[in-house]
Amino acid sequence: MAISRMNFRSEVLGKGTAVTVYLPDEKQAKMPVLYLLHGKSDDCNAWLNATSLERYASQYPFCIVMPQVELSYYTDMVYGDRYWTFLTEELPNKMHQWFQLKTEANQHFLAGLSMGGYGAFKWALRKPNEFRAVASLSGALDVVSLWEKDAQRDHEFSLIFGTKAALKQSTNDLLFLLDKQAANRTTFFQYCGTEDFLYLENQTFRKQAQQVLENYVYKEGPGAHTWEYWDATIQEVLRQFFRLLNE
Repeated sequence: MAISRMNFRSEVLGKGTAVTVYLPDEKQAKMPVLYLLHGKSDDCNAWLNATSLERYASQYPFCIVMPQVELSYYTDMVYGDRYWTFLTEELPNKMHQWFQLKTEANQHFLAGLSMGGYGAFKWALRKPNEFRAVASLSGALDVVSLWEKDAQRDHEFSLIFGTKAALKQSTNDLLFLLDKQAANRTTFFQYCGTEDFLYLENQTFRKQAQQVLENYVYKEGPGAHTWEYWDATIQEVLRQFFRLLNE
């Protein structure tokens, strides 16, 4: 395998940024791709630094793309940079330009933890059927509730979303997006530890998703909002994605 840590200029962001890419040893003519998103306090190296992802991924054919988005919630920020446009438009174009990746949607996968779980589900909900499957690990899936319950989030969330009123029932509100998924065939995997501080928000999302999403799987078990839980769960995610890749 090979690890490529790339610095490049983003035209969308108007500045330099970074992406870490895992390339499998046994490269095919073209590779299936997994976009793997980091959490709030992390960067594009977090998954490799904090888990044994490199070892786990060696069993699979995925090219794994890990972008850097700062504290943006994968959003075109009200006061900040356009990370949503960067993530969903510019980054995939560059990855296909620089690497030999499969172009078919059924060869594309997506996952993330915490803030990245939110970003992953938002991408799959706002752009239905661009991915074969998506996984959220301890995702911040109800940002409206998080903001309403915690005034300490006022500064960071106001920079990202503007106001609570602007966030509610917008394309950054996952519960709002769920009502528009009748034709979404993507498989959604939602994972959350029972001791996670985001557990209740995950239950809110789960209750609605079960009624709306055609292909939806929820799994929980002992665990908190920790790398120990994510290290264990990413192994399950890779297994499930590989199974779907070969169906």
